[in-house]
Amino acid sequence: MNAERVVFQPSDWVPNNQKLPVLIYRAALGASPDFESAFAGNDWADIWRDGVFDYQHYHSGAHEVLGVGRGRATLLIGGPAGRSLEVSKGDCLILPAGTGHRNLGSSPDFQVFGAYPKGQHADIQTAAATTEMLERISSLPVPDTDPLFGSMGDLLRAWR
Repeated sequence: MNAERVVFQPSDWVPNNQKLPVLIYRAALGASPDFESAFAGNDWADIWRDGVFDYQHYHSGAHEVLGVGRGRATLLIGGPAGRSLEVSKGDCLILPAGTGHRNLGSSPDFQVFGAYPKGQHADIQTAAATTEMLERISSLPVPDTDPLFGSMGDLLRAWR
């Protein structure tokens, strides 16, 4: 399955990631997506389930995958001047470190599953990146696998 690819330039105080595109898989795992099993099976760690914060933020210490397990939402990806994306059950976003994201509104049952490449740790940044943070973002290694499709996923083609 091919993912849509979008590269975001810096937006206000959000650095985004000009080297690696955001990947958007629509209806990635069929009608009954099992994101937890896919992420774990492809060596993505620290799996969690919740919503997406309603304030703009990014991570300087980890790439992140978000799989929509139920419901729907409008997410602002790429900082204040980014792109609004309608997502629903089965959709999946892979956000390179530095990419801004925010929930603009969602159905009451909205839930995402998130995870990070092994060895990377998400921090929550809500202010402009320091020089040290920008260096960390640009030096994070590309994951060994796509969180949904392992060695066959679009992440390896898009990010290497």
